[in-house]
Amino acid sequence: MNLLGVPRLTMDVDLVLALDDANLDGFLAVTRELGLKPSIPVAIESLKDPAARREWMERRNMIAFPLVSADPAAPTVDVLISHPLDFEAAFARRERRRVADIEVDVASIADMIALKQETGRRQDRDDVEHLRRLKP
Repeated sequence: MNLLGVPRLTMDVDLVLALDDANLDGFLAVTRELGLKPSIPVAIESLKDPAARREWMERRNMIAFPLVSADPAAPTVDVLISHPLDFEAAFARRERRRVADIEVDVASIADMIALKQETGRRQDRDDVEHLRRLKP
C-alpha cells in the first residue's frame, strides 16, 4: 500500500507467489538466507503442501502464512496462500517501484483492489477506497 502511495502504519509485506514447487523451493531458500521463520507452530516447508494450505484456509480461516525475522525491527512477511488472482496475468500487470536502490515488483492497483475486496476486513475496505482514487 505504501509503495502505491497509500500511507499505512502496519509493518508487513504481503507477497503473492506462484505456488508451484520450483518457485516455492526458491522462496524457501531465500527465507533461510534471510533468517525468516513462521510465526505459527508450523514447519515452513509445509507451505509447499497444497492440502496443508487448504486445511489452513478451511479450518483456520488463514489467508496468509506469516514469517518473521529475528530482527524485531524487520517487517512481518505474509505469503498469501489464497487469492482471487491468476498469478501469470497479475505478474504481467505488475508495476515497478524503486525502494532505495532496489527495483521492487508491486501488484497493480486493480489487482490490489481485487485482493483487498476478498478479505472483508474494514481496513481493507478503506484501502480499496484509497486505491480507487489512485486508479487512472
